[in-house]
Amino acid sequence: MSLNFTEGGMWLYAMVSPENEKLWCKADYEKIETLKSVTWLDAFCDENGKENTDKPRSHWTNIFSEENGITMVNITLQHDSYEDIETMIAMGFKEGLTMCLQNLDELLPTLKK
Repeated sequence: MSLNFTEGGMWLYAMVSPENEKLWCKADYEKIETLKSVTWLDAFCDENGKENTDKPRSHWTNIFSEENGITMVNITLQHDSYEDIETMIAMGFKEGLTMCLQNLDELLPTLKK
């Protein structure tokens, strides 16, 4: 796993199942605007970052804003086709993202300001 959080950089990571099965992915960072937004192209890959073109890609845009002292994050995902969206859902994306956001909800209150 590695992370280069710069425009043109890449995050190589593995999603690990409860059975310890790894599904490798990479995020290729396109644009980073400090405290405003980050966009990247996310794709399935091998442990070396070689993209698996048989699986769908997702284009992520996260926009950050502040409302009454609370940071809000607006997440938009785009796919190449409707079929890609259906494939992602069938692969468990909805459940995986929900778990990820729940973990974040648990973590944030433990951080000191």
